[in-house]
Amino acid sequence: MPSRKALVRRPSPRLAEGLVTHAERSPVDPGLALGQWERYAAALAAHGWEPVEVEPADGCPDGVFVEDTVVVFHEVALVARSGAPSRRAETAAVEAAVARLGCSVQRVREPGTLDGGDVLKIGDTVYVGVGGRTNAAGVAQLRAAFEPLGARVAEVPVSRVLHLKSAVTALPDGTVIGYEPLVEAPSLFPRFLPVPEEAGAHVVLLGGGKLLMAASAPKTADLFADLGYEPVVVDIGEFEKLEGCVTCLSVRLRDLRP
Repeated sequence: MPSRKALVRRPSPRLAEGLVTHAERSPVDPGLALGQWERYAAALAAHGWEPVEVEPADGCPDGVFVEDTVVVFHEVALVARSGAPSRRAETAAVEAAVARLGCSVQRVREPGTLDGGDVLKIGDTVYVGVGGRTNAAGVAQLRAAFEPLGARVAEVPVSRVLHLKSAVTALPDGTVIGYEPLVEAPSLFPRFLPVPEEAGAHVVLLGGGKLLMAASAPKTADLFADLGYEPVVVDIGEFEKLEGCVTCLSVRLRDLRP
């Protein structure tokens, strides 16, 4: 059986200085955020995902959003190069962590930029958001890394939100879910289901029909329950103030062999 590990990184004491692009800045409580992060990691562990802590990056306010630093596909880890220069120092410890886990490591190089939050994998289809922190050169390098492994890469425009996965994620059956006012091209997805709340667009697939999602989307949780899924709800309110969501607080490694 493939192992199930989740890279996580505890929040920096400087979390409140994190970048915001599409939201108004509001005060962030680092102590409260740490407690929310600990409960998030505990929820992963309780549902069969072994949290693997990346070395803390206390000097990087956004370092907790570890998903942006790397994209893993069939045991190849593509280390990202953020379109936000202040975030590029976050990748070194992540690269070391995925190498220790047995991944083959490649890197996005200049002039390419890529944030992992712009990458949505559904089976062998890899959707990549372009227009924010990910550019065409970054997509070209992702294609070069993953297409030889069987990936089908599809570009998606992004301008209304920070990352593609700020707008859409997917249910276990491959249906893409999103809060429609923030989704620029729902027709690009074979199956699209609108959800009633912005935070409802973000789920982490825990397995067995269980969906990790934010407490700020109760109507969407009810919708998913009606569809036969089991919402696992966590409060990540302090991270939502920085445009964070449940997906960007971890990198789920489903394909690694023990």
